[in-house]
Amino acid sequence: MAIATPDPALDLVSQDARSDWVRLRTLLVLRWLAILGQTITVVVAAFYLGLRVELGLCFLAIGASVISNLIAMTIFPENQRLSDRDAMLTLLFDLSQLSFLLFLTGGLNNPFALLILAPVTISATALTVRSTTILGVLAVAMITLLALFHVPLTTAGGEVLQLPDIFIAGFWISITIGIVFLSAYARRITSETHSMSQALLATQMALAREQKLTDLGGVVAAAAHELGTPLATIKLVSTELVEELSDHPELAEDARLIRDQADRCRDILRSMGRAGKDDLHMRSAPFGAVVREAAEPHAGRGIDVQYDFAGDEGEPQGQPVIWRKPEVIHGLRNLVQNAVDFAQARIWVEGSWGDGEIRLRITDDGPGYPQDLLGRLGDPFLSRRARAQSPDRPGYEGMGLGLFIAKTLLERSGARVTFWNASDPFLSAEDKSGKSGAIVEVIWPHQAIGLLESEATGPLGENQPIAI
Repeated sequence: MAIATPDPALDLVSQDARSDWVRLRTLLVLRWLAILGQTITVVVAAFYLGLRVELGLCFLAIGASVISNLIAMTIFPENQRLSDRDAMLTLLFDLSQLSFLLFLTGGLNNPFALLILAPVTISATALTVRSTTILGVLAVAMITLLALFHVPLTTAGGEVLQLPDIFIAGFWISITIGIVFLSAYARRITSETHSMSQALLATQMALAREQKLTDLGGVVAAAAHELGTPLATIKLVSTELVEELSDHPELAEDARLIRDQADRCRDILRSMGRAGKDDLHMRSAPFGAVVREAAEPHAGRGIDVQYDFAGDEGEPQGQPVIWRKPEVIHGLRNLVQNAVDFAQARIWVEGSWGDGEIRLRITDDGPGYPQDLLGRLGDPFLSRRARAQSPDRPGYEGMGLGLFIAKTLLERSGARVTFWNASDPFLSAEDKSGKSGAIVEVIWPHQAIGLLESEATGPLGENQPIAI
């Protein structure tokens, strides 16, 4: 079973959209800190440690950063956000300025050469792979040149401060490895954080849409309830008029038109209510009814959906009554959609309850989940291999958002969600039950979604206004 994307609109949520992430003000503040640190370091080295430093050229390099900051602050507004290209060029300027300062102060003999990691690491967290690669390659090239060409650091007595060549080589290797490792590490962490943020945004969009459908269904149900009596009266009277006006064909035709339009109004209200349950103003329903409601949009797609609801031995025969939460309905709907999408001919929806739990298992007869992704199901934006087109569904691409949204919403309702394949050799014969596809099991503690017996059997109370 491949991974289904629940809504084409969610394609707007892209994990690699990194344009305009960085504010210019952020980079300018960081540059002011660098300018302050560079100035203090040069002054201490020249006047306190007594090192011979090219003060004019050093302050020229620092002054270039000051001028660039002042120009940027004058031209651009404080809330200016940089494109990927502009941010890369800004960081490239900082990298070049720092390299020039290191050239004037001993190259890799200067312990502050480690700071060359900063621009590349910042790029890895905020810019594209292309920009980070360019900055990384240029940083390695610059430290290579600094290892070979630089102005030596000398003391006031003329003694040259020079590390042995083996230490210079080791320092070069450590900085090179640091550039590659830190940038890759920062990139990975940032990408996962951003992917999770985007996926949670998609989840909120899905839940908000489901809530709107629920509210809309409630309005439609209320309208159908309120308009039922007037429409029935109109139909009754128009039917009597048709019989009484048999001698007046023109008037009888008008009466038939009124009756037909009343029927049409009834059908319109009924079809609008199909977006959710007929009684959407009800806040609870039997477990099986809620599951069938969630699966209903995908029940007529050519796949046989078999339902089976039964309590454990010793449990009451009646189904538990549960809250009709939008996140439960939408999460189950995504799981059923995923099963129907990749089933060959049949899926099984099996509910059970007992020992303080309410359980639901959805099984299909498809190929099952990819083994290499089985442990990662429920994560958003899986690897490119997970997005490969399915031979059973040409043109389909999955990003893992469907299962992520389902898992997130159901866990929000208090459930535990697990995935496995019916072909797993460690499953018992009872778990397999002749099935060969993918299995997803959802287990809630009864107190998470189930009503107490007094709540399930007591009076419903008055209808409350529906907030839209």
